Amino acid sequence: MRVRFAPSPTGALHIGGARTALFNWLLARHAGGKLVLRIEDTDRERSTPENVEQILDALRWLELDWDEGPILQTERSERHREALGALLDGGHAYRSNATAEDVKSYKQRHGDERGFRGEPEGEGAVRLRVPEEGETVVHDAIRGETRFAHVHLDDPVIARADGSVLYNFAVAIDDLDAGITHVVRGEDHLSNTPKQLLVLEAARAVGLDRSEARPPSPLPLYAHLPLLHGPDGKKLSKRHGAASVQELRDAGYLPASVRNYLALLGWGAGDDTTVLSTEELIERFTLERVSRNPARFDETKLKWLDGVHIRELPTEELATRVGEFLDGAGGHPGAREDERFAGAVAISQEKIHTLADFWPLSGFLLDGPQDDPPAREKWLGEDGRAVLADARTALAEVVDFDEASIREALEGVLTRRAVKPRAVYQPLRVAVSGTPISPGIFESVALLGREETLRRIDGVLEARRV
Repeated sequence: MRVRFAPSPTGALHIGGARTALFNWLLARHAGGKLVLRIEDTDRERSTPENVEQILDALRWLELDWDEGPILQTERSERHREALGALLDGGHAYRSNATAEDVKSYKQRHGDERGFRGEPEGEGAVRLRVPEEGETVVHDAIRGETRFAHVHLDDPVIARADGSVLYNFAVAIDDLDAGITHVVRGEDHLSNTPKQLLVLEAARAVGLDRSEARPPSPLPLYAHLPLLHGPDGKKLSKRHGAASVQELRDAGYLPASVRNYLALLGWGAGDDTTVLSTEELIERFTLERVSRNPARFDETKLKWLDGVHIRELPTEELATRVGEFLDGAGGHPGAREDERFAGAVAISQEKIHTLADFWPLSGFLLDGPQDDPPAREKWLGEDGRAVLADARTALAEVVDFDEASIREALEGVLTRRAVKPRAVYQPLRVAVSGTPISPGIFESVALLGREETLRRIDGVLEARRV
């Protein structure tokens, strides 16, 4: 098996493209085949080296490796011209000066359903000669057979007058030369497939599929993936949240959970299993389980799944990933050098859903309390400060400043005051963190240590006195 992922470098790698890359990667790894990475950079205006690097960066972050490439399509222009010449010499293509108006006039005479047929003339664009009779059948592993009657197909333009080839011709020749056995791509490419198959048939007819190195190549099997929609059922776009792989990375998602979630967009594991390791995805993945129906990308579900993956990580690995995130997109470089960092990650693991959640939840452990005026107003009024003063006294008397001893001391305050836990814990939480949300209060106070905890409490009490 030989598959390919062939993005156009006209921007960042979007989520739909990432899913296509993943499905090709899983298919190749499941079958022990090869994945070819080809960069289809024939859009002269929008294809840039920066965009190529963006795509490679996204694939590396997703941890999707490739076996051959990256191959730039523009570097194969000589081969494309050679193949074009072979089709012209063999009578499977011809030069035509026909304009859009000529095509329109032809259809007015023969009917809109009749495919345009030109006559060889001049030195204009090159058109592929579509057989007059018969049909081209697309054998699709997901959608079944789709038939395209030749009578309805125009002779497609496959090269400009200057000899530079167009997309459908270049793709077909590149697939032929790479020995691609399965073409897995988005449903939006289905209309391109009969044109590419006609190019492949013509190329085989003139012997372009044969060489001393390999026997004739069979036509590839196609698989057109269902469209991606947002939660509202409309075509996926930026209004639904993250639209590219880089945005998912910068939002703090783990590559493993992104792979897990993207795999479930249009594919089923065969049971109700949702949380799957990459090894399980490789073992189970087949095209037969890909649905024809549009799949819905819901970032809320991705975030939930990311939280599951985070809780399954060894704490040391999670600390490494959080640290790397803070050094980059997280905007807090060097945070992991703090002696409390590993402990802060450990007590946050059960509460965070993405790497980006760590700092808003636990950054106060490393960088001081946050500023949340509504929280101060709600929990540090006269009653809250009185409770906080009692809690300070109890904490100051703790001998072993560990979680168990801190819990016992604070529960003593609850008993003496005959109040509910939040009446004590929330004023203390706001005093040490600045916000009403944090990891467990006992764990947080123990990690801060006696001196820092009392210093923060005193800062609140003294500020209120002034």
